[in-house]
Amino acid sequence: MIQYAMLYIVTALKSESQAFVEKYRLTKTNYSGYTVFEGKELRVIVSGVGVESVKKASSFLLENFAVSDDDTFINVGICGANREHNIGTLLAIGSIIYRGKNYKVSTEPHTITCVDEEISQDFYILADMESFGFYEALKEMQNYHIFKVVSDHFEPESVTKDATKKLIFSAIDAMMREVRR
Repeated sequence: MIQYAMLYIVTALKSESQAFVEKYRLTKTNYSGYTVFEGKELRVIVSGVGVESVKKASSFLLENFAVSDDDTFINVGICGANREHNIGTLLAIGSIIYRGKNYKVSTEPHTITCVDEEISQDFYILADMESFGFYEALKEMQNYHIFKVVSDHFEPESVTKDATKKLIFSAIDAMMREVRR
């Protein structure tokens, strides 16, 4: 029997995961309180918002599925950005600043600041609320990536579920090319 590598995707919001569900026709399953969408080689978990939520969901995947070194983990989500980045821009994250400390994730060019609360002011170049939790849970793994799509210019009140799904959907193909290179 051929063993396929699995792609695990962690999203904070259901609207982020819906883009993958529609594109890959995934089926919904519930595991210990988590919503997981599954296909033959793809599993998407909805973690909820925040560092701890993403860390717990990512750890749940590691502990409850037969994860191998060939598998790949991706944190996909939206982020706020300064006006240097256009809405809809896909960003591969190479380092995370969390509580004043910089964590190197990969050789990718972008640095994101992970914050604990939504922010409505342009204090950072890029900001999200989950990247550090994903990194904390998976830093010992071989293959993991963080991709963010710019959803707003620090105007979180302008972000809608439908717009979020469309932004992620439009970035999936480029994201998958990056993961496979």
